Amino acid sequence: MTYVGAVRAALAGVGDPARAAQQQAYMKSALPYVGLTAPQLRSLLRPLLAEERFIDRGSWEAAVLELWDDATHREEWYAALALLRHRAYRQWLDPDLLPLLEHLVRTGAWWDVVDETATHPVGDVLLGHRADVTPVVDTWSVDDDSLWVRRTAMIAQLGHAERTDTDLLERVLVANLDDTRYGGEFFVRKALGWALRQHARTDPEWVRAFVRTHSDRLSGLSRREALKHLA
Repeated sequence: MTYVGAVRAALAGVGDPARAAQQQAYMKSALPYVGLTAPQLRSLLRPLLAEERFIDRGSWEAAVLELWDDATHREEWYAALALLRHRAYRQWLDPDLLPLLEHLVRTGAWWDVVDETATHPVGDVLLGHRADVTPVVDTWSVDDDSLWVRRTAMIAQLGHAERTDTDLLERVLVANLDDTRYGGEFFVRKALGWALRQHARTDPEWVRAFVRTHSDRLSGLSRREALKHLA
C-alpha cells in the first residue's frame, strides 16, 4: 500500500468525534478533523513514514500533493507535511521545491500549516540556498494576493539564529509594516513581532534599533512582541 493509501486507511475509524468538532471549531477549518491529539497522530504516522521509502523525487512530491489537494480531513494535511519534513528526503529540500511549498501556503492559508511550512521546509531551503532563494522570499514579502505568503517571508528565518540574513529580514519586515497592504492584519502584525522577538535572542540591539527606526509604523502588537523579552 502506498503512503497515501496507508495514511487514509489508518485514519479511517479512529479519533474522537467530540474532539474533532472542537478542533474544527478552534481552527475555523472548512476541512473536518478525525479527532486525534498531536501525539496520537505522530504515533500513527511514525511507522507509515518508516515503511515507505520514496526513491525518486517525483513520486515523493506527488504523494505530498495528493494528500494535500484531495484531503477530506485536516490530519491528511499534517501527514503531507510530515512526509515533506521527513529526514529521508532532506536532499530534495532545494529551490526546485519552492513552487510546491508556495502552493501549500496559498491553499492552506491558515497559521497551523503555514507556520509549519514557513519555519521548516521554506526556512531550510533558504538557509541552504540563499543566493537562489532570497529573491523569491523578497517577492513573497510583497505578494498582492496572500497575507499568508507575506507571513511566510517574514518568519522563514525564525530558526536561523546567528545565520540570519538581517538585510533580508529588514526588507521583508519593512515591506509589511502597519501602513502596507496587509500591515493592519492580525496575522501579519503577529508575524512581524514574532520575527523580531525571535531574532532578539541572537541580536537584541539590532531589534531595538529596528523598533526605534520604525516606531511610527509599528503596531502596538508588533512592538510588544518584539520587545517582550528585552529589558
